[in-house]
Amino acid sequence: MTTILGVAVGVLPVFLFLEALVLIDSYKLVALRAILLSVAAGVVAGVASYGVNLVLRPALELDFTHYSRYVAPVVEETLKATFVVFLLRRNKVGFVVDAAIHGFGIGTGFALLENLYYLSVNPDATLWTWIVRGLGTAIMHGGTTAIVAMVSRALTRSDPFRLHLVLPGLAVAVVLHSLYNHFLVQPLLATALIVLVLPYVIVAVFQRSERDTTAWLGAGFDTDQELLRAVHAGQVSGTPVGTYLTTVRRRFAPEVIVDMMCLLRLRAELAIHAKGILLMREAGFEAAPDPTLKDTFEELRYLERSIGKTGRLALHPFLHTSTRDLWQLNMLNER
Repeated sequence: MTTILGVAVGVLPVFLFLEALVLIDSYKLVALRAILLSVAAGVVAGVASYGVNLVLRPALELDFTHYSRYVAPVVEETLKATFVVFLLRRNKVGFVVDAAIHGFGIGTGFALLENLYYLSVNPDATLWTWIVRGLGTAIMHGGTTAIVAMVSRALTRSDPFRLHLVLPGLAVAVVLHSLYNHFLVQPLLATALIVLVLPYVIVAVFQRSERDTTAWLGAGFDTDQELLRAVHAGQVSGTPVGTYLTTVRRRFAPEVIVDMMCLLRLRAELAIHAKGILLMREAGFEAAPDPTLKDTFEELRYLERSIGKTGRLALHPFLHTSTRDLWQLNMLNER
């Protein structure tokens, strides 16, 4: 019974904190299946870390203390950050809010595997040990990866993700992980610091990002609606889009110009649809699946092929290709 209670204490806190992040996300940016995938990615990172550490420590001829302080944090945080990079490259993360949830989910999976391994090698560990592992080590793993994801997403801003943007957050995560391992001689102090500092920092950044998300939704919604109204009313000529198209008209056939206008219309409609879903979620409602979305995306891909790479480059100033705009298209496409 003591072992069961200990394992529960070692595992539940990190899952409860992950659940808390999901609950305070008023826009429900991350679906359950995506959260579970991040947790699974954390488990995979844990397996990979075990293998690397098993080979690397003897190769470096370091004792356990020095290896755990200076090498293991680099290995483990880098492998956990791998899935963060994948999510950012594929435009699966739109805001700091969902970056935090994905990052903490990865750390949760890593901590789950690590604690299960610890149970296999230390089945008689005391309840105090499991408290340290549950409130300290597990929260540390979730918090450091959440920091990597949040910092990387904040640095990306509206530009495409670049690999070097993950380095500042990764450096912070490695330092925090190393500092935590330095306090292993005083595990209760290390646990107290983690419990008092990391959750507060994550929640504070989380709430700030929620306000930024609200501001982005308001500004983007108005811009998309203005463009869509102009297209439907046939009054594009008086807009910046119309003026720009007039200057490039001689470079494209008339039918390509028409397809460009249709592409702009579809992108504006999809952007409004995505923002409408987020606003409904913020109000406590879940939008019903739209059966027409599949056909809309097929038409979108047809238009992109029709105007070609040159046409897409010509429309680049108006296609809204920031990471957030691409994220909202991915969100709709996966519904």
